[in-house]
Amino acid sequence: MTLPLVTARAVEESDDARDVPVAPTRGSLRGAGVAAVRFDPQGFWGSRQRVNASATLLHCLDWMERLGWIENFDRVARGETTTDRPGWQFSDSEVYKLLEAMAWELGRAAEPDPGLTTAFDALVERVAAAQDADGYLDTAFGHPGLPPRYSDLAMGHELYNAGHLLQAAVARHRTGYDDTLVQLARRAADQLCEEFGPTGRAMVCGHPEIEVALAEAGRAFGERRYLEQASLFIERRGKGSLPVRPLLSAEYFQDDVPVRDATVLRGHAVRALYLTAGAVDVAVETGDDELFEAVASQWENTVGRRTYLTGGMGSRHQDEGFGDDWELPADRAYCETCAGVGSIMLAWRLYLATGEVRYADLIERTLFNVIATSPSADGRAFFYANPLHQREAGEAAADGVNNRAEGGVRAPWFDVSCCPTNVARTLASLGAYTAAADDEGVALLQYAAGEIRLGGFHLVVETDYPRTSTVVVRVVEAPVGEARLRMRVPAWADTATLRVGGTDGAGDASPVRQGWADVRREFAPGDSVTLELPLHPRLTWPDRRIDAVRGTVAVERGPLVLCLESTDLPAGAGIDGIRVRTDVEPEPLADGARIAGEVVVAPAATEPLPYSANGEPDGGTEPLDVTLIPYHRWAERGPSTMRVFLPTAG
Repeated sequence: MTLPLVTARAVEESDDARDVPVAPTRGSLRGAGVAAVRFDPQGFWGSRQRVNASATLLHCLDWMERLGWIENFDRVARGETTTDRPGWQFSDSEVYKLLEAMAWELGRAAEPDPGLTTAFDALVERVAAAQDADGYLDTAFGHPGLPPRYSDLAMGHELYNAGHLLQAAVARHRTGYDDTLVQLARRAADQLCEEFGPTGRAMVCGHPEIEVALAEAGRAFGERRYLEQASLFIERRGKGSLPVRPLLSAEYFQDDVPVRDATVLRGHAVRALYLTAGAVDVAVETGDDELFEAVASQWENTVGRRTYLTGGMGSRHQDEGFGDDWELPADRAYCETCAGVGSIMLAWRLYLATGEVRYADLIERTLFNVIATSPSADGRAFFYANPLHQREAGEAAADGVNNRAEGGVRAPWFDVSCCPTNVARTLASLGAYTAAADDEGVALLQYAAGEIRLGGFHLVVETDYPRTSTVVVRVVEAPVGEARLRMRVPAWADTATLRVGGTDGAGDASPVRQGWADVRREFAPGDSVTLELPLHPRLTWPDRRIDAVRGTVAVERGPLVLCLESTDLPAGAGIDGIRVRTDVEPEPLADGARIAGEVVVAPAATEPLPYSANGEPDGGTEPLDVTLIPYHRWAERGPSTMRVFLPTAG
């Protein structure tokens, strides 16, 4: 069915219309709107957001057009019989994630790009033309030549696709429009509520996502039944209702244990993170403390036992899933970029509900070491998997579809290309995760050069963090009366200082502990707060229960995980022959470090197997100072080998 394009009209300004990805109706904390945060376009995050807007969005659009994923909508709209549909069943979701990214970008920009506006409108029109009369919208089921609707709930992704459509519509609505995208998404949501409501199919989707989407759509559109449907889907989980194919498991589908009974995240990492993000939304909106505490406990156990130093989640290539406790091999780490996005989604919701700093700390770690790692500098190639040890240099990516997620190089596109669009929508909405406000004032959560307008404050942030240690926050406008300006002091910042300067001059710097540093006063234009964070390189030791990296050490600098890349080794030195000394402090180098080490000279093989009864063969060593770079920059200079955890000398 073709819906008429509706002339966009501004949505009335209200709490439900704020331009944020997550807007709980309960609780005191609220995030910054995407238009309320302006990053410096030359800063760390500002430059990435600029490249995302100018290159990545149209890159994704071009690839989906080239591969026929958008043509799928046109074919359905024309009523044609499909004999060979291009793309996986979930390719529709990539179109929807791109629409979400475009919506956030158009909403945050002071002057929306006319070309992007035209591309957005044209794409919405093609999607809308494929919607059935009753609201059903999917290009892989329910049409001539295709399987019937909802005939493969385990693997079909119909509800998953609908979830991403809803999130795109929420982004559009929250940035001020009630137009075609919003209306067609609501019709799709109404249809699935009829199909899967209390008197409908008592089933769930094999890939959770609809839960978190329905909950936020319920908030945005004021539709209680969307929230109720999200709650219903969550309560149906863990009953083993989905058929399990060979080599998979109920755990893979998050259908093995009810959400309330689970103790840790398990199974497919992205599925687990999307599901628990939705569970937090439902718990917060309904006041379900039991459900909330269950998810908070799962998060704590997962971060404490099943999360990589980078913040990456998912240690198994099979099932793209979590391993057991302490199963964190560096070289076989999957750490899908989409799992990083899901981790941020979950941690942000937990932060908004509790105000606890640990959630913002993990968001920072994941942003700098997973999200920033995925896209290339030009925004046209991406990592899907993010290992912490690359044993063999990958082959340079051609301008084609990469069928291996773990290829060791950034690729322009993938057969399963969920990560590029997920990165795009995250970068477009990144300002929303930068700060939060409550009745007492504003908290700065992530540090980036730019401006923030929130909670009666207009703040200018001056910093080159994380390259440099100083974060200066200048007050341009402030609320009347006493207010609180809260600065996050990261868990790694053991010697941070804070200096408060009024219009009459700078004050003295005082040490502040990790957590929150609060400044309470009547602020005036011209006041400043300066946070100094210790960015000296530091050694980080893995828990001894992580067998795969026992006897190694990593180096971090501020929020950045560092790595050794073969590009920085002399000719003839292999990355597998490097050991580092831990009795010498690493030396800072720009945003990296230099550490004393040695090259192990490999002896001639004397045993038929790579083992010996006489201890480790000794071929001698040669001293070598090792240069480390931020992990997010590895493979930028071409295919290479790399490792984060380095064997120790002596």
